[in-house]
Amino acid sequence: MRVYTFSRARQQLASVLDEARREGKVRIRRRDGQLFEVRPARTSGSPLDVRAIRTKVGTEEIVSAVRESRSARDRWIWRGLRNNKRLRRTKARKPSRRKRG
Repeated sequence: MRVYTFSRARQQLASVLDEARREGKVRIRRRDGQLFEVRPARTSGSPLDVRAIRTKVGTEEIVSAVRESRSARDRWIWRGLRNNKRLRRTKARKPSRRKRG
């Protein structure tokens, strides 16, 4: 692990950061003796970043499967809505004429 002076690290910041990425960390020493470590930050990838797999399934089969699953899901949702009395459309109620008191 390499130790840079503050002045040199400031002048060559890009190369210091590149070395930190390659080596894992670098140290920077100030004139007063304080020592700092510079490390690359761990990046957590997106949950949508998935590794590709090889398969014999074609594009048409994948699209067909997705459409079929969406169709089945939509039928299930609409059936649930149709059977749920609270979610049915109702006529607008007229305001009550009860006296408040």
